[in-house]
Amino acid sequence: MDIYDRFLRDELILRDELAIDRTLLANERTLLSYVRSGLAAVVGGITFLHFPQNGVLMYMGVALIPLGIAMVGVGYQRYASMRRSIEKVRRKLSTHVGAQE
Repeated sequence: MDIYDRFLRDELILRDELAIDRTLLANERTLLSYVRSGLAAVVGGITFLHFPQNGVLMYMGVALIPLGIAMVGVGYQRYASMRRSIEKVRRKLSTHVGAQE
């Protein structure tokens, strides 16, 4: 059972449609947050690599770059998963509403 199946039980009202739109926008904001954090980690890692005198900073730089790339990847994966769920709900709702008319 999908978490959004409850929308199919009753007739969809405007408030519910707006809630789905807010969820879509929140999903996009979350993706942008992941991208921002990932890019900050990559830039921080590159910056630390410019200080080779201290070995600890070099290791931190080497660790931060793949961590930042992984953050962007995880963020996109979560975004795509939620986007598929939202689109699935929208398709079900359009089919459901079309059957009622």
